Amino acid sequence: MRGILLFGLVVASFSLPAEHLDLDQLLQKVKKQQGADARINKQREAVFLAEKQQQQAKLQKVQAELKAQQSLSTRLKNQLETNEAELAELETQLQALSGELGELFGVARQAAGDLKAEFRDSIISAQFPARSRALDGVANSKALPTTEQLELLWFSLQQEMTESSKVVKYQADVQTASGEPKQAEVVRVGAFNVMADGKYLRYLPETGKLSELSRQPADKYLALAQNLANQEKGPVKAAVDPTRGVILSMLIQTPNTFERIHQGGVIGYIILGLGGIGLVFAIVRLVMLALTGTKMQAQINSDQLNEGNPLGRVLAAAEHADSQDIETVELLLDEAITREVPALERGLSLIKLLAAVAPLLGLLGTVTGMISTFQSISLFGTGDPKLMAGGISQALVTTMLGLCVALPLLFLHSLVASRSRVLTQVLDEQSAGLVSRRAGK
Repeated sequence: MRGILLFGLVVASFSLPAEHLDLDQLLQKVKKQQGADARINKQREAVFLAEKQQQQAKLQKVQAELKAQQSLSTRLKNQLETNEAELAELETQLQALSGELGELFGVARQAAGDLKAEFRDSIISAQFPARSRALDGVANSKALPTTEQLELLWFSLQQEMTESSKVVKYQADVQTASGEPKQAEVVRVGAFNVMADGKYLRYLPETGKLSELSRQPADKYLALAQNLANQEKGPVKAAVDPTRGVILSMLIQTPNTFERIHQGGVIGYIILGLGGIGLVFAIVRLVMLALTGTKMQAQINSDQLNEGNPLGRVLAAAEHADSQDIETVELLLDEAITREVPALERGLSLIKLLAAVAPLLGLLGTVTGMISTFQSISLFGTGDPKLMAGGISQALVTTMLGLCVALPLLFLHSLVASRSRVLTQVLDEQSAGLVSRRAGK
């Protein structure tokens, strides 16, 4: 036990000095670190003080520049007021010196503005696209126009008048109705019409291009346009729109025959169907009556009886009679004629019926169309005439179709009836002649 204690004391006596040495090193290290931090802080403080002085110098410099700029602004403001006063005085002197010349220049600017607006919608601009921009210097400038600008204005006016009296052919890009561009020979008739490939074109001011009309006028006007394109010299018959497109647009909007018929609706088609039936039936009856008349005329000129025609059958009835009594023969002839007359007058009542029904159907279509018109008025009022156009078109077109069908059918009925009466009269005449000859014998 004593040995162990002594060993422990010895160890303790040797370990204490080592522990004190470590703490001293730490203390020295802390002191060194504090000194280094102090030196860094002093350096930072020195840098901050130096920058503060520099910032102070910059601030003083900027303040000096601000003061100089404020002084300059004051001087410029005073100079501006002085210049404005001098400018107003000079403008007053200019107006006083220019006098009527200023009014003349005002008229020139107004004429340039009007001419520019005229050029914008003129089809001549399709051939000369840059002439409208050339007038901007005269129309938009507040200064007095120069001699060159006034000469340009005069030239532009003269060019418009000269080109308005010409028929010109030139190559240009044309947009088809389907939207595809193509190169075509364009024929321009003054400032009124422009055509290409026998079709009428319109000028698009937004793009400065020419485009085919989506709907062309009637074929007779297209034929005139094609004739003008094919003709090289000499007088040419052509259609000219003096309103520069207004009449042409009205012609385009005018419906054709099929569109008119379509406006009549179902009743219109029924009227046309009945009219077609009556027309075909009347023509067939006229042909048959003409053939029958030819056969009867051949029977009159022949000595042989032919029962293939009404006259032959009537005469055969008298020839085959057993009795030679005149009264009996007359009765037989009357009976034979009575049998033949219905065949000659067949279809007259049908033609007459169709001629009477057609106007009544037209009247029905008129009433139906007016009912549709009044319904549109009750729903939408009278503000938009297009809403009432359908009913009014049906009302008028069906009446027109009814009359157009009835009039020819009436004439055909009269013609068929007249022809059948002629044939019946021939039968009566021939039978009366036969009776008279037998009575003479």
